[in-house]
Amino acid sequence: MANWEGVSEFVAVAESNSFTQAAKKLNTSVAQISRKVGMLEERLAVKLLNRTTRKVTPTEAGMLYYQKCKHLVDGLELAELAVTQMQTAPKGLVKITAPVTYGEKHLAPLLNQFLQLHPQVDLELILTNQRLDLIESGIDIAVRLGKLADSSLIAKRLSSRQLYVCASPDYLAQYGEPHTLSELAHHQCLSGTIDYWRFDEAGKEKSMRISGRIKCNSGFALRDAAIRGLGLIQLPDYYIQDDLDNGQLIEILRPYRAKLEGIWALYPENRNLSPKVRLLIDFLAEQLRNEGLRVSR
Repeated sequence: MANWEGVSEFVAVAESNSFTQAAKKLNTSVAQISRKVGMLEERLAVKLLNRTTRKVTPTEAGMLYYQKCKHLVDGLELAELAVTQMQTAPKGLVKITAPVTYGEKHLAPLLNQFLQLHPQVDLELILTNQRLDLIESGIDIAVRLGKLADSSLIAKRLSSRQLYVCASPDYLAQYGEPHTLSELAHHQCLSGTIDYWRFDEAGKEKSMRISGRIKCNSGFALRDAAIRGLGLIQLPDYYIQDDLDNGQLIEILRPYRAKLEGIWALYPENRNLSPKVRLLIDFLAEQLRNEGLRVSR
């Protein structure tokens, strides 16, 4: 056990470059952190940290030692977490961010249901179409839609969404139905925040630039315009699935329908999932699974 003493403290300092931040993370005093790291350096007979009044950084030997010890500390935390979550009810704050419309229509009801099942869990839900920095904002989970940008975040697929190109019966009766992608140039294509639509042509992803009378960053506004016969739209299923079912909108260009896109839960790779966060991700995946099957028809 003596060989382990000071290792967790050193790893915390090396990650934060601060004795103060390390003390906050480990819920102890700065003096205790400094003492434990000092004892570790003395036992190893090597200087692990360069200390100045402004910053603490690992030495070359310290960086090597950190790289070797990091996975050991993570493993210990995971082992303790696995044991404690078996007997501890989930509790505390979960901070989650998601896109506005999807969050309002699909996530919020599920999150409220989760809170009913786990009365000791608190929730902060941030609905925004901006991609917040999870580490900087202290966010536990980010729900993202579609293709993911390369990052160090861990991603778990929760469900899927389907993009549809559609129009109202009145629009099609007046202007005709396009049957090829090239015909879109002769139609009013109502656009959102991007001026291109995504398709699948002979098994390959294809993006086509479109134009029309209306450009709006609200999917519901574009939906309303399409229902009124003002043009064609491409929107995810959760905006227009009911309209497709009841005939207010009709899918067109079905042979070029884009492939299913993922709906993801993202979390930082260096953050061990607490019971409440892991439970919430599993809950969302289970509840959203049926929706994913529905849109894949």
